[in-house]
Amino acid sequence: MPPAKVDDTANAPRSALIGPALALLVLAASLLLVWLYWRSAHAREMEAARVEFEARADEATALLGQRLGEYELVARGGVSLFASVARPSARQWRDYVDGLSLDRRYPEMVGLGFATYGTPGELAALQELLRDSGQGLFSVWPRGVREHYGAILYLEPHSPANVGAIGFDMFSDPVRNVAMEASRDSGLPRLSGQVELVQDRGVAVSGPAMLLMLPVYRFGDRPGSTAARRESLQGWVYAAFRVRGWVDATLRTMVQRPAMRIEDVTGGASRPLYDDLAREAPAFTTEGTLEAYGRTLRLEYRSRPESAITAGMTNLRSTVAVGVLASLLLFAVALVLARTHLRAERLAARMTESYRRSEQRFRAAMEYSAIGKALLDNHDRIVDANPAMARILGRPLEQLVGTRFDDWFLQGEDGQRRPGGVHRSTRSLLSEGGGLRQVQMTYAPVPGEIGEDFARLVQVEDVTDRLRAEAQVLALNRTLEARVQARTRELTSANQDLESFAYSVSHDLRAPLRAIDGFSRLLLERHGEAIGEDGREHLVRVRNAAARMGSLIESLLKMARLGRGGLKPAALDLSRMAAEVVAELRSNEPGREVDVVIEPGLSATGDPHLVRNLLENLLANAWKFTRDQVQPRIEVGRDGEEFFVRDNGAGFPAAYADKLFRPFQRLHAQEQFAGDGIGLASVKRIVERHGGTIRAEGAEGEGATFHFTLPETPQE
Repeated sequence: MPPAKVDDTANAPRSALIGPALALLVLAASLLLVWLYWRSAHAREMEAARVEFEARADEATALLGQRLGEYELVARGGVSLFASVARPSARQWRDYVDGLSLDRRYPEMVGLGFATYGTPGELAALQELLRDSGQGLFSVWPRGVREHYGAILYLEPHSPANVGAIGFDMFSDPVRNVAMEASRDSGLPRLSGQVELVQDRGVAVSGPAMLLMLPVYRFGDRPGSTAARRESLQGWVYAAFRVRGWVDATLRTMVQRPAMRIEDVTGGASRPLYDDLAREAPAFTTEGTLEAYGRTLRLEYRSRPESAITAGMTNLRSTVAVGVLASLLLFAVALVLARTHLRAERLAARMTESYRRSEQRFRAAMEYSAIGKALLDNHDRIVDANPAMARILGRPLEQLVGTRFDDWFLQGEDGQRRPGGVHRSTRSLLSEGGGLRQVQMTYAPVPGEIGEDFARLVQVEDVTDRLRAEAQVLALNRTLEARVQARTRELTSANQDLESFAYSVSHDLRAPLRAIDGFSRLLLERHGEAIGEDGREHLVRVRNAAARMGSLIESLLKMARLGRGGLKPAALDLSRMAAEVVAELRSNEPGREVDVVIEPGLSATGDPHLVRNLLENLLANAWKFTRDQVQPRIEVGRDGEEFFVRDNGAGFPAAYADKLFRPFQRLHAQEQFAGDGIGLASVKRIVERHGGTIRAEGAEGEGATFHFTLPETPQE
């Protein structure tokens, strides 16, 4: 735990605190002046920002109205075309619109069209005229008999969506109808309310659309009365545009475009048309009104938040930063002058407190230490000692002070000490009861204060019990080594006896088996007809059982050989070794196709003969148990620290995974998959001899995977 800091100001005179107080007063006054300046300048900047914002809002309103005026000019060109030609053809209308380059000049405009006006009889005559002129059938929708129609006859640009809108009776739509009738009766352009364009039905678009309607009268005349206008009306040229595109195309050239909302307030109702207001509270807001072609649009503008405007006041921030920096510099100068006066007094107080605490720590370390400690002068006399030293020497502290330290120990021990540095030695002393005790001493130089004669600090630790315990451990280790050697000899003798027994059993069992097999074969060959078909079948079973017994004896011998002899580890290329084993399996069954995937670069360390035996058993099992699969597959690879051999064969129940590695444990019938149950037991013994582990995973009918580990470096 670190020591607490000393509060030097508590030891300083009260008059010395006046300097820091004056420095703080200077800092507060200068910062107040900077704040007052910033407040005044910030108010001026905000007012200038407000005026600029309102000017941009007025500019945006004017630009929007100007853009609508451009739409009117485009539409009036179409009106002029009808004035020059009684009824232009579809080709003439297309040529006119193509010459306007709407996609480049007015990309927000969906199309420029002409809607014909007429009664049902006039509409039928128009349809017959168009059909006779070879322009095809002109059908009007929505269907139904109405007093007047205002169907779209021409609409360009010639896009699939615009073509699909031709024939739509706009006069049947209430919103469009209001604008069309107002334009017809007044002879002036009229703007519709928000509508959904026929082209946008079923399509996700951003925001509503509007239509600018211009009336077209026969022969380009200008009727003077409402009745005359209704009688002379030929149709309407209209421009269809989306509101969001109108706003974005109009204001894209503004340097700082204001956030805005547009509402259609014609007739007192409020209908939103456009809104891109941010969620943050604005610094300023203003409103404008756009009277456009019979509609009243209210425009609400919002500025950026006050924080964003303030962040852009670079000059003001620089000025404030310079003022704050100057205030801090004044404060630093005043504080340095004040602290210089206190430095000497605080330094003296700190040194006094440090000395007192150092003395307390040293006394506490001497008093409560469990190790004996003593201060020695240059003549090796004890100047001071702790209670632990008194307990070790068996004398009171008063009796130790002033005596020679070496007199308390037996002569003839290692009492030599080097002139400087830390050194250790072990010596003996007699306890009060007369017993011999061993102590370990550590000498270290200790600088003393002026006028004092301390020279060394010695620490004494009684190690008698520890040395006795170490001696007992050494004796026990020698006894344990002898026991291990005796046990090793016993195990070696037992292994030799077991090996002799295995070979003896093999020889003694093989002789009767050969006799059974031989005499059964002779009986079958010479007297097969006499014993009948049942007898011959029994003899065949006897011979098969003898052969099976011989195979089991041979497997037992192979398993016994795995435990004999020492390992000869070497670097192994498991990929190459597995490929060789697979090649042998293919040569034994040349007609069988098995997909074998071997991961390249598999390497390990082990006995080449044993590891090859391991791969032969695992791959032979996989080869055998995939026999009934339509597309058999075997994989050899590595997953982290483990190698694996995986197949998609018969598999096994997961509950029987532990039985796979036991000798003679089989999970399938001999008639289904032949084998003696020794292969996986041999695999486990080989892996364990190399210090590795093996485990199996699988499911019945879904294949099996065997994971095993081998060391990457030779084991010592």
